[in-house]
Amino acid sequence: MKGIIGTAAAFAAAVSAVPTTNNLKQIRQAAPQVTDADILNYALTLEHLEDTFYRQGLANFTQAQFAAAGFDATFYSNLKEVSSDETTHVSFLTAALTKAGAVPVAACTYNFGVTDVKSLIATASILEGVGVSAYLGAAADIMSAAYLTAAGSILTVESRHSSYIRASLGESPFPSPFDVPLDLNEVYTLAAPFIVSCPSSNPALPVKAFPSLISAPSNANITAGSTITLLTPGSIVKPADGSSQIYGAFITVTGPVFVPATAVTGGFSLTVPTAANGTAPISGQTYVVLTGCNTTVSDDTVAAGPAVFEVGPL
Repeated sequence: MKGIIGTAAAFAAAVSAVPTTNNLKQIRQAAPQVTDADILNYALTLEHLEDTFYRQGLANFTQAQFAAAGFDATFYSNLKEVSSDETTHVSFLTAALTKAGAVPVAACTYNFGVTDVKSLIATASILEGVGVSAYLGAAADIMSAAYLTAAGSILTVESRHSSYIRASLGESPFPSPFDVPLDLNEVYTLAAPFIVSCPSSNPALPVKAFPSLISAPSNANITAGSTITLLTPGSIVKPADGSSQIYGAFITVTGPVFVPATAVTGGFSLTVPTAANGTAPISGQTYVVLTGCNTTVSDDTVAAGPAVFEVGPL
């Protein structure tokens, strides 16, 4: 589990090189109107990242190295299929954008921080989970029925990728009856640390990264009721009045679950809650943001995050 948590930290590298203060009462600028072309390019941005990730991983590590790390020939062959799927997704989205008269984004330059096969697969598991949440969260904003169906067909494949890789790591392939939707900025916050630079010719996307929030390396074997530490590297999160409560909001499809967060050195501590009966459980790949509001989560209320980590069964 510590290996997974360490990999999750790569999703939240410091946004800024110097500490900054994040005012929880500051109202964020309203996001511009998002078009279907924006959403398809957003999806293409993620698919380029996944496509490059798998192609680099398979180029950097041999089948023998996979076997030495405990992944047999069947897994290696299936991972090549996963890689092929991501390449096909890139081609499909590129063609769809071109046909619609929009300029498709090109691949960026990335740094995945992968050092061996085990870290490659741990990162792949998180990437696939984020991909599922990205498509699920974007679905409500897609206006075209044809695009919605196409995005849905990719979502189901990403979900199968996620289940297969989770099972290969000894995790439940389906840890919850519900997947978690994330909005554009939440997903971009998780993806941005991997992106070194992008072509200047790429069209601008209506996304921004929130300040980083990462699960501390000391967090291990997390379950409901566990007290965990979330770090805020590169920023200082505090209420504008200096005394109001800060909350951790666990994102679920049935709505966020809020818990009080207590300031500690470098971040905050909080307790993983148990979701109420009739709501989505907090289990599997989990996302939490910091906020000064305990009624809603939006771009106007998120102060940092999301952090991503695994919540296992009791």
